[in-house]
Amino acid sequence: MAAAPNPGFYPVISSDWRLCVAPMIDVTDRHCRFFHRLLAPRARLYTEMITTGALLHGDVARHLDFDDAEHPVALQLGGSEPDALAHAARLGQQWGYDEINLNCGCPSERVQRGAFGACLMAEPDLVADCIKAMRDAVDLPVTVKHRLGLDYDESYGFVRDFVGKLYDAGCRVFIVHARNAVLKGLSPKDNREIPPLRYDAAAMLKRDFPDCVIVLNGGLADADAAVQAAQTFDGVMLGRAAWHTPRVLSEITMRLWPDSRLPGDAHVVDAMTRYAAQAVARGVPLRVVVRPLLGLVNGQAGARRWRRMLSDAAALKAEDPGLIYEAWRNVTHPAMRQSEAAELD
Repeated sequence: MAAAPNPGFYPVISSDWRLCVAPMIDVTDRHCRFFHRLLAPRARLYTEMITTGALLHGDVARHLDFDDAEHPVALQLGGSEPDALAHAARLGQQWGYDEINLNCGCPSERVQRGAFGACLMAEPDLVADCIKAMRDAVDLPVTVKHRLGLDYDESYGFVRDFVGKLYDAGCRVFIVHARNAVLKGLSPKDNREIPPLRYDAAAMLKRDFPDCVIVLNGGLADADAAVQAAQTFDGVMLGRAAWHTPRVLSEITMRLWPDSRLPGDAHVVDAMTRYAAQAVARGVPLRVVVRPLLGLVNGQAGARRWRRMLSDAAALKAEDPGLIYEAWRNVTHPAMRQSEAAELD
């Protein structure tokens, strides 16, 4: 993994984007965000990417409802038509979101067919028009999440000019996935792993746009990497690490804000059990609510038992939120811990 540089050419800024959890399709739904908020009270949370079409023609409440505890929470939009994005941004403001973020980084073929995501980086004038339309429509920060370049062009000038065009349109917050997006031949998963990380190029954006908030995303697999990057950039954004080992958010929080008071696992289990009861009462399947919890105790004795119980299809069909507490009891019971520790030996 590439090391985050600390070139020392500007002071680190305390920003509202100091710690962010990345928008992830089929991951960062409202239940996942509620869980992450328990673990990281100061993090900025992001929705899954929601297309303008889904908001213009679909069930708006289903897409935009969220719990007040999630604040600050940003709505990430996918689209490329200024008027449609302006309308979607207005809906986001009406629903109470704290930020509107435009996706210019997703490389999937499905997203490309919709003419948005990473392929928009090839059309900076259009993206600038989209930014202007959304800024005219709302009083919220309008931000962009983007890559460093497209395909195999690693020239810094490409991303510098892209950011410059959006800067002229009024954008001041840029979340930089510090890799190129390869639009053909790589899956979304491969695009998160194969194109090389170029933290130095992301740092150059901060040098060239010192009054902007530059948030680093990509390759931040643990707390050490995130905290190191936070010395250079205005913020860090974690994606898969927050999904697989969610307690990393708590560790980063404690290191960036040492005065933080964070709940222990038992408190999180209790809060999520109560939250699940409310969700199930609204008709939400229990399996949807517990899915983000699978990594809570990763690395601890009993983690495998915890995951197994919360993934048991038969148990989940009962729609009993008490399953969360029962799984926790099995993790913490001394005999159970000793049994799994012996299996690991």
